[in-house]
Amino acid sequence: MKKDIIIPEVENVFLAAVQEWSDDFMEKVWYAYLVNDSDFNLDSVMVVSKAFGTIDGEMKKTSILRHAFVEVPSVSVVKIELVEKSLLPLNNEFMVTFFIGNTLYDKKFIFKANSLDENNTEEVPILFVEGIMVK
Repeated sequence: MKKDIIIPEVENVFLAAVQEWSDDFMEKVWYAYLVNDSDFNLDSVMVVSKAFGTIDGEMKKTSILRHAFVEVPSVSVVKIELVEKSLLPLNNEFMVTFFIGNTLYDKKFIFKANSLDENNTEEVPILFVEGIMVK
């Protein structure tokens, strides 16, 4: 029975973290984006995020945040959330679930602890700004 279950592979959909100036914090902060670099619209998109890890020998984890998007058009980007400065030493996990047609896709993306750093950036497709991508 397990062999009959088809788990489709997610292609050309990834997460990017980009630093932007925030007037609220008066400094540059990281924002997570969902990038759809495919030829298909993503329907009924659900993003569930959390952070977890160890700081000073103590296990930490955050609340779970949920975001829903009716549609993410092909070759487009949607801003998910702010990645707060205190969460940078933790693993930031984003579980993304969506439909293409009648097929359900899901993938877990993790920005590893301390990986959100200006020195690790590269150009993010579609956004055309420097950022950190997780595929």
